Amino acid sequence: MFDLLIYMFENYLSSKNNLDFANMTLELEAAGFKNKDIESALDWFTELKEMSEKIPQSHSLKLNDKLRIFTDKEKEKFSLDGLGFILFLEQANVLNSIEREIIIDRAMALNQNIINIDEVRWIVMMALWNNGRENDYLFVEDSLYQTERLTLH
Repeated sequence: MFDLLIYMFENYLSSKNNLDFANMTLELEAAGFKNKDIESALDWFTELKEMSEKIPQSHSLKLNDKLRIFTDKEKEKFSLDGLGFILFLEQANVLNSIEREIIIDRAMALNQNIINIDEVRWIVMMALWNNGRENDYLFVEDSLYQTERLTLH
């Protein structure tokens, strides 16, 4: 299903304001995706949107002061570099604690055993784009497509 989420995000959700879900479903079926997967992906994005709408819009809130202990299930599902990336974004004030929880929730909702760092990056990009935070989205996009490792001097 993750490939379908990326496909939908790149082809529909990141560029179109008024989405016609009936036409989108027909186009996705014509592209070879199964109806059950399409419904699951639409539910995944709907839940992301609903969760994002609950984020306080006040920038004066200090939301990064919450300590987060990952559960055993989360530690089993996320790769170490995926978890590290989430923590890095939070420490860099790209994500607040509420957004972090949304990203973790959406990753845990995926029906796969392991979420690697590239998948975490995609989930973060989708969440930031959904929240209208294109500049932060571009920062994460750069990290997704960067092929060389950064070297500290």
